[in-house]
Amino acid sequence: MYSTNGQNGSRHEEITGAGRGSAKLWQGFALIALMGLISSTPAVSGGSGNEQSPFLWDNANIYFLLTDRFFNGDPTNDLNFNRSCKTAVLRGFEGGDLNGVIRKLEEGYFTELGVTALWITPFFEQDHGPTDESTGVTYGYHGYWIQDWTRLDPNFGTEAELQRLVESAHSRGIRVVMDVVMNHTGPVTSLDPVWPREWVRTRPVCTFKSYKTTVSCTLVKNLPDIRTGSDQPVELPGRLLEKWAAEGRVDQELAELDAFFARTGYPRVPRYYFIKWLTDYIRKYGIDGYRLDTAKHIEEQVWAELLREARAAFLDWKGRHPDKVLDDNDFYMVGEVYGYGISSGRNFSFGDRNVDFYAQGIHSLINFEFKEDAKEDYETLFSTYSGKLHQELSGHGVLNYISSHDDPDPFDKMRERPMEALTKLLLAPGACQLYYGDESCRVLTVPGASGDANLRSMMNWEEIESDVVRNGFPVSKVMEHAGKLGSFRRAHPALGAGIHRMISSSPYVFSRTLVRDDFEDRIIVGLDLETGTKTIGVDTMFVEGEWVCDYYSGEMARVHHGSVTVTSDDSIVLLGLCR
Repeated sequence: MYSTNGQNGSRHEEITGAGRGSAKLWQGFALIALMGLISSTPAVSGGSGNEQSPFLWDNANIYFLLTDRFFNGDPTNDLNFNRSCKTAVLRGFEGGDLNGVIRKLEEGYFTELGVTALWITPFFEQDHGPTDESTGVTYGYHGYWIQDWTRLDPNFGTEAELQRLVESAHSRGIRVVMDVVMNHTGPVTSLDPVWPREWVRTRPVCTFKSYKTTVSCTLVKNLPDIRTGSDQPVELPGRLLEKWAAEGRVDQELAELDAFFARTGYPRVPRYYFIKWLTDYIRKYGIDGYRLDTAKHIEEQVWAELLREARAAFLDWKGRHPDKVLDDNDFYMVGEVYGYGISSGRNFSFGDRNVDFYAQGIHSLINFEFKEDAKEDYETLFSTYSGKLHQELSGHGVLNYISSHDDPDPFDKMRERPMEALTKLLLAPGACQLYYGDESCRVLTVPGASGDANLRSMMNWEEIESDVVRNGFPVSKVMEHAGKLGSFRRAHPALGAGIHRMISSSPYVFSRTLVRDDFEDRIIVGLDLETGTKTIGVDTMFVEGEWVCDYYSGEMARVHHGSVTVTSDDSIVLLGLCR
């Protein structure tokens, strides 16, 4: 999580029923017709039209949701630990849970959006008590106020439900990204005492003026900072041991820790306990990747240590479940380094020191510049990003977004240009992050809410059901648009991972080409075209006589005299070999 002031202050705001939903998605989704067309069409000349596209993290369409705010799949788990205090607006638990995510997976919601990975907020056991600071009474509904990394919070669900979620996602070709918190525990409350001083520091508060004042300090007041840089062995906190004993699992937890430290030879210092606890979820359930919370506030080498054990756990899970392995992709890590943008390349500046987080095993960094860069025209945005990703950042990636749970100034905050916002996000080079409700015009300003609570309203299932019109855009049309773009990205890795080249400025047409190992992918996209019949020059991207599909209209067309003709009421054409 990061902040309105640029220094993860969203937690400062928080410290100082899910919608009924709809089993029915939008109507008339043209991609369904396209898929039927493709599946019934014989292989065309060229031979590559029916091959399976590989999944690449560089091209991922990652759907990010706050579990508590997405969908309430099990109302019986809504109240736990007597968290019954009246809270400020949108600062308490609202009922969303893992069962709700599973239900939407099973309904095909994410599949129809072309989603290839789910990023879910931390599901560990949260503070039992609330805070009561400047923003009012607040509970850890968001998942970032952890007290026990070895147990799921019952408000979110059970380990059996987590396993079912991962299996349900994997069965649909969707990866699962787990949110990792190693920077801090939950705040101190009347029910949640501070961890021992050997484990955490409670001062000084970070001032963000240098490396030291960003890393060796507490992010904000009353958010105890885990001593990830300490090399002093520690005993387990007494309160944690008492908790495990009361739950009947202390012997099991201690035995597992003994085995971990015996296997690895690591000293029993704080960071290795957390690394063990976090990687357990990979080894048990086959989690595919981590999103690293507040990554710049932890000594950067810790991420390389975490990756080493995450990879070992991932390979262990694959070895024990060969029938469930999706592919040979490495374990994925994307870091939240607040202030990092694609223009920074490999180096992030702390003022007195530069750090290359990519050198610590982090594959991608969240790109905080995209929301500003998206104000540029298509070609400026796309060509700039392609150049960066295939030169200075070659072999690494960025994760673009237009809105998130912490950003007070998203692109198109009032949802006045949702089609443009989704077009730029889903067609831009690099991986993309859809924040829940980007596809359905969920409001980002809520009466009575303050700060980042505005960004965390309940998913607008009732508006989807009734097809509300927001700022002149029917929600169904916006969702259909997101689904077509996302499904094109899923079918064609060249979209996010390929090399961009403009073919024509007016009308605007571009190509992307990807060659990786023995896989090749070629696409052509036309934007702001005339409706009706349009002829697109394909340059050398497709060969004479080759069949291609327009993933927007659902039409198929054959290359004739170096061009393709498509007739549709749309101003967008998404051309690629039919997959």
